[in-house]
Amino acid sequence: MPMYWQLKRWKTDDRGRAIDHISALRKYINQTVPRRTASETLLLATWNVRDFDSNKFGQGPRLAESFHYIAEIISAFDLVAMQEVNEDMRPFEIVIDLLGPSWRYIATDITEGPSGNGERMVFLFDSNKVQFKHIAGEIVLPKSSLVEGDHQFARSPFLVRFQSGWFKFNLCTVHLYYGDSSGEGYQRRVAEIDGIAKFLKKRADTEGQNYILLGDMNVVSPDDDTMKALKKHKFILPADLTLDNDELRWVSNMGGNKHYDQIAFLVRKDELELGTSNNNAGVLNYYKAVYTEDEAETYFPLGKTNGKWPSTAAKRKTYFNKEWRTWQMSDHLPLFVELQIDFTEKYLKRIREGEQPVNPPTPDASDD
Repeated sequence: MPMYWQLKRWKTDDRGRAIDHISALRKYINQTVPRRTASETLLLATWNVRDFDSNKFGQGPRLAESFHYIAEIISAFDLVAMQEVNEDMRPFEIVIDLLGPSWRYIATDITEGPSGNGERMVFLFDSNKVQFKHIAGEIVLPKSSLVEGDHQFARSPFLVRFQSGWFKFNLCTVHLYYGDSSGEGYQRRVAEIDGIAKFLKKRADTEGQNYILLGDMNVVSPDDDTMKALKKHKFILPADLTLDNDELRWVSNMGGNKHYDQIAFLVRKDELELGTSNNNAGVLNYYKAVYTEDEAETYFPLGKTNGKWPSTAAKRKTYFNKEWRTWQMSDHLPLFVELQIDFTEKYLKRIREGEQPVNPPTPDASDD
């Protein structure tokens, strides 16, 4: 759990508001996200945290309480892929300090150029639960596999190898090209998804290892070519593993109408199984607990220094809900999945029946 000792030094009003919101957020998380376990399951999440935290668009700055809410959300999971972390890492380090000494991170350098937007991609993980397996790198496609128009990716995908419990996996986070809804920009959008999915499929087939692709893929809809580009390479989505195939669980923007963020799997036989919790996959809509829709006038005195707040209460409410609070938290919501990572019984059964798998699972972190 995050370390909130700094709150006692805050002004009374700020401290009281933050504590009330943290308590509400913790309650909501407990209702929405499965409980973390010591060794049975892995809680994996992806979150595009909007422009964290350059304030280059002049909508901020982020309030101190926002960092606390972000830390509380991250701490609900074991491993989080975070997109849109900016060049200056000092704001990010505030979150790391709040998370506590067991949390680690691995980050890319910034991506230069107009499409890259000076962003990093980062994996945050609790080292008590997740081990970094010493392989990390940004993916650059060979010339023969370049995406539409001979482009590399707008932002280089980031691939890292991890292990949690018995489960070893290569985790690739992306923030793919947004482009347009039609024409050349849209085709590049589709091509980037196809390019990374094809690349990882080839790796998985060659190496016989587990691959997970997640992040902001800018998928338009479940029936769009952007999704088809992902699924044609045999990636499995958590919705495919549920009886009701509930695609609505994967609407990950605050407006409830976008499918940009995804988590997809290419995993060896018997090593992909959702946790047994009723809420083993879904979206965490933190706006039900913090920066709620009726709080515009509460934050107007704190946020008006950016010079963008309208002059009337009605317009301020609209601006607060659609703009200001998304720069405090994000316009994306965390997408999560609960995975089984204890294969003990399966492995013992195989041995008992005399089967010797080619790549048996092992809980020994030194056995790669």
